[in-house]
Amino acid sequence: MWNTGSGSAVIEMANSSTAMDPDLARQLFFEGATLVILGVPEGTEFGIDLNSWEAGPRFRGVKMVPPGLHFIHYSVKRLRGAAGETGPRSGIFFFLEQRAIHLLQFDAQREEMEATSQEEADNLQEQLPSLDPFLGPYPYDSLRNWVSLTSHITKEAMLKYQPACGTICSFPEVLPTEKMTHTEDRAKHNLPRYDTMCQNYKEGMSRLPQMKQKAGTEIRFSTLPEKMYPANATPAEVTQHSIDLSYALGQLMDEHYPEKPLDILAELQFAFVCFLLGNVYEGFEQWKSLLNLLCRAETYALQHPDLYSELISILYHQLAQVPTDFFIDIVSQDNFLTSTLQVLFSFLCSQSTNKDLKRRAIRFRAHLTKKFQWDFEEDPLDCAPVVVQLPEGWESEIKVQNATSEGNNETALPS
Repeated sequence: MWNTGSGSAVIEMANSSTAMDPDLARQLFFEGATLVILGVPEGTEFGIDLNSWEAGPRFRGVKMVPPGLHFIHYSVKRLRGAAGETGPRSGIFFFLEQRAIHLLQFDAQREEMEATSQEEADNLQEQLPSLDPFLGPYPYDSLRNWVSLTSHITKEAMLKYQPACGTICSFPEVLPTEKMTHTEDRAKHNLPRYDTMCQNYKEGMSRLPQMKQKAGTEIRFSTLPEKMYPANATPAEVTQHSIDLSYALGQLMDEHYPEKPLDILAELQFAFVCFLLGNVYEGFEQWKSLLNLLCRAETYALQHPDLYSELISILYHQLAQVPTDFFIDIVSQDNFLTSTLQVLFSFLCSQSTNKDLKRRAIRFRAHLTKKFQWDFEEDPLDCAPVVVQLPEGWESEIKVQNATSEGNNETALPS
């Protein structure tokens, strides 16, 4: 725990992490960045990257932070409630330069951390020696894993995806789409008065206000294609594009990553960190959707071996951070990741795949089988019949063709 109630932050942190090489510590003290956070309530669960602690009354921030991308996350301790209960988690991505000082001020009323002006941060330079006893050193034993999880997230990618407000919230603020404070407002939408008795569940749901996420708090993920096949596709083409999602992935790439296909991996990593450390369910859903597209795009994979070689590396490090049963659906007991990767391995381990990529895929499959006891030998679910929605206009044409075929068959039958 990062509890600095007595003694210096340095002593408390040393007890909770592996000892650092003295020469490295000396270099980082002068070359590393400093994150100063003022006003953090005692008992707040505070973390940076893959580490988290409980803040004590003397906590003022983190020193010796390596330059680059970092993610701080925090949950404020509830004054009323069960022991150890904290509020929803919030987080902030930021880039630190060498020797930089980043100053944040905690707003107790809003329970948010807000960045101050750079001028205020620069003014702290002379006060750093006096702040030193209240700053905990960055735990370098976890740095390698953090860099592996965020290797493709550049500063530009961070600014592209993070909310306009700068803070990622596990439970973002929502607002009603329309104000219905008066009876007349509800009457305009044919809704009953609040003081009338509810007749059924459907009516009860209709009385609830329609809510939307507050503007500026949304994580700016890419919008995935709704259709898996091109316009005017034949039924055969619809089926093919529903099995091999290369067309849909190509549409996503053309719209969001036309020049650098590997940049999609930055979004995959960003979404993963959002749900792993930020507790953001939307991040989990985006990660699943992107992974589903990538793992079911056989043609695209064979054309972009470098992208898929990096994808395997990313998945290796991501899956090292979660328990073995994390991806199992509670209702169906179906592990979506097993079936998704099963499809990926079905073509990456085939003879038509690039030799280096094939070798990498086989080794990754063996690693997952050994660590998670996942079975990739059964035929993937994609081998089952695929039910797809036909393009507009095809349904009536097929009916006409079937009717004609049946008429011809009837004339051919013996009397």
